[in-house]
Amino acid sequence: MTDSIAQKTCTPCRGGVPPLTPEETATYLPQIPGWELQDDSRWLRRDFKFADFRGSQAFVDEVGRLAEEEGHHPDICFGWGYATVSLQTHKIKGLHENDFIMAAKINQIAGS
Repeated sequence: MTDSIAQKTCTPCRGGVPPLTPEETATYLPQIPGWELQDDSRWLRRDFKFADFRGSQAFVDEVGRLAEEEGHHPDICFGWGYATVSLQTHKIKGLHENDFIMAAKINQIAGS
């Protein structure tokens, strides 16, 4: 793990590896301000606020492009003035370093 996790690239996860432990996830969390661990450290989640629907949609579009580039796809819910992003590596039913990489890159998109 490095201090510049946003500079890393997601690596393909084919499953068969254990998810990060709660202790391991806690070491990554300070690198992704605003994100919270959910469901016994199996998910990351962050709520983002925007001035209007257009702002929310533009953010979601950028996150979608990033997800395709990285090959790692978050769950996104959005509407007028908000977007909620959740991350988990589904193949391992928990968190992987890729989830923290994506969270850091999403924070860059959001300007935070």
